Amino acid sequence: MPTFDSRLLEGVEVLAAVAAARSFGGAGEALGMSQSGVSRSIARLEARVGVRLFERTTRSVRLTDEGRRYWEQVNPLLAALEEATRAAGGGVQAIRGRLRVNIDPFFSRLVVGPQLSGFLDRHPELEVELLASDELGDMVADGFDLAFRFGHPKSSSLVARKLLDARVLTVASPDYLARHGRPSHPRELASGRHQCIQFRDPATGRPFPWEFHRRRSKLVVEARGALTVNEAGTHRSVCLAGFGIAQLLGFAVDELIAREELVQLFPDWADERFPLMAYYPSRLHVPAKTRALVDFVAGLVR
Repeated sequence: MPTFDSRLLEGVEVLAAVAAARSFGGAGEALGMSQSGVSRSIARLEARVGVRLFERTTRSVRLTDEGRRYWEQVNPLLAALEEATRAAGGGVQAIRGRLRVNIDPFFSRLVVGPQLSGFLDRHPELEVELLASDELGDMVADGFDLAFRFGHPKSSSLVARKLLDARVLTVASPDYLARHGRPSHPRELASGRHQCIQFRDPATGRPFPWEFHRRRSKLVVEARGALTVNEAGTHRSVCLAGFGIAQLLGFAVDELIAREELVQLFPDWADERFPLMAYYPSRLHVPAKTRALVDFVAGLVR
């Protein structure tokens, strides 16, 4: 029978705490250990693994590239070990414990938040920490189990599951159109006669390009406007107030269009899609609590 060094498991637990707290002192508080004890545990683990796991400065602690790769491999194994232990005692794979989630703020406020109480009522042993953020960041280093973000996934070791292809709609309020006229073609937005509300891409720091798709055709327009925003709720509210034309995701404006508070422009050029993705660290031994929340959100957007 292979032997197992229990100190290795202890070291991985300390690794998790340091990665979440980004400091040895914070990890020590979470684990009930001294800062020196945390430091010794990490040093032993680094000696066992044979790589430096953390870059340490006087102000911060962060995972090295090797440390991140190691943590991405062992994190799902720890979650699986925890669930296996609980399942052995309870006879089932229970949805319980703590789930730390990074989520798009507007999607959280408009879609997930209003329905979350029903999900938590069904799983009374589950604690969800829902943290709204404009960016995905580093899931592993930030200690997140799961993330929900809009946008096309970039190359990474994270697992990305598409939950929705959100429609991108070009809209304006009836008041704006009464004052400025209704453009008949997307190219008119480059004329300077219309106010186009720009939305900043957090990945580039520049406004998203104004694209219009019709089946296989794609048109990019240099839309002009005096206002740039970086928050989707403000984007929608400014458009709703009649300031200008905006490109917004369908789930955020469908009801407003139905109530005639906003008007969809260029319906023949409305085939652009923007995906909603669920991200988690590994396909291996995905915890039941993670699967449950992903399936719940998938059901909401379906």
